[in-house]
This record gives sequence, C-alpha cells and structure tokens, in this order.
Amino acid sequence: MKLSILVPVYNEAATLERSLGRILGVQWPAGVEVEVVAVDDGSQDESLAILRAVSDPRLVVSPHQRNQGKGAAIRTASQVATGDYLVICDADLEYSPEEIPSLLAPVLAGEATVVYGSRTFNSHTAYSFLYVLGNRGVTLAANILFNSYISDLETCFKLMPLDLYRDLDINSAGFGMEAEITGKLLRRGVRPYEVPISYRARSREEGKKLTWRDGVEAVWILGRERTRGRRTRG
Repeated sequence: MKLSILVPVYNEAATLERSLGRILGVQWPAGVEVEVVAVDDGSQDESLAILRAVSDPRLVVSPHQRNQGKGAAIRTASQVATGDYLVICDADLEYSPEEIPSLLAPVLAGEATVVYGSRTFNSHTAYSFLYVLGNRGVTLAANILFNSYISDLETCFKLMPLDLYRDLDINSAGFGMEAEITGKLLRRGVRPYEVPISYRARSREEGKKLTWRDGVEAVWILGRERTRGRRTRG
C-alpha cells in the first residue's frame, strides 16, 4: 500500500518544521510506502521556505499563490497525490502523526475502508468549552440527519482510498470540507470506522483559526447533503 499524507499549510512556521520531522519519522508498518504532499496555501510567513528546505524525497510541495482555504489546499493535494490511500494531517501539532498507523491498522486487517481518528476532549486538551460544544453539536446534527452514530465529525484524521476522496468531489474551500466529506460519505451509506486518538488544541494566541461561523456552515452543509438523498458510488 502507498499512503499519501496530505498536509495543508497556512502560516504554520512556528510548528511546521517539527511537524514534518515527526510525520517523516513515523515508523510505518511493513509494506507501507509513504509520500507527504504539502500545500502551502498562500502563507505570509516563512512556511513555504521551510517546506522547500526539506530534502526528503518523500515530500512533495505544491504552493498556492494566494490563500484559498483548507478545503482548497486538500483538493490540490489530492490531485497531486499518487497513493492508494490518503490521510489528512494538519501542520499545527494538535494531532500526533505517530498515531496515523493506528488508523491504518483496520484497513490492513481488512476490517475497514474509511477510518476516522476520534478525539477525546479533556480539560488539558480542549481549546474551550464552546469549541467542544460546537464540535459535539455539529456531530449530533450529522447523526440525526443521517441516522448514524459517529463521535467526531470535525476530526482532521480522516483516512480513505484516494480514488474515493476524488469521487466525493469536495467543493468547500474552507473548514466546511470536514462536514462535506462526512455528509457525502454518510449519504452513500459509508459509516467510518473510528479509532481513538489523542489531541491538544491550540489557543487563539497560538494560531487557532476555527470560529463559530465554521460550525454554522458545517450544519448547513450537512443539511444540504441530506436533502440530496442517498447516492451510491459510481
């Protein structure tokens, strides 16, 4: 299997070098080949220079001339990627790249096709009560609308076949991509397999970008996808 790790980057100079080092330093299961596709989404800091300074041949850099949003960055990365599977991994170190193999495990065991890393929020890991409440609210909306039972819609760690992601045709340019991915999967009857992961949220001062408006947009996107009815792949 070849795994493409898609890394959207926007003004992440403070954590980018460490994040890439950890991603490239992961011990992968035997038989798993890895590429890292990083898209600098018009950063105004030194992020692009940091990416271009990395000499590891597994890293592919594809910059945007201007900021277009996380969804647009992932769309570009998915077009460049050459793997059998993809997983999204932000560059802000809120997630631990060392846990990606735990998402791969049920795929390699033939138990799953789509895997989500499900976060547990605690007092020392959550950004704020309202942030956690918003995440729970969006996830609850998805479960009600699609009669499903997922635990963390907004997780960054989403692993699935590359051709499936391309077939979903995700159009949301910003953070709404998370809801669009999940809504389109659930609409097709695909229930993600979930594995527990750790999490450490950043503060606003550290660069947290998600706002309440993104939560409202996510619920709207879920409603839109639900009204389109169920669609099978192909």
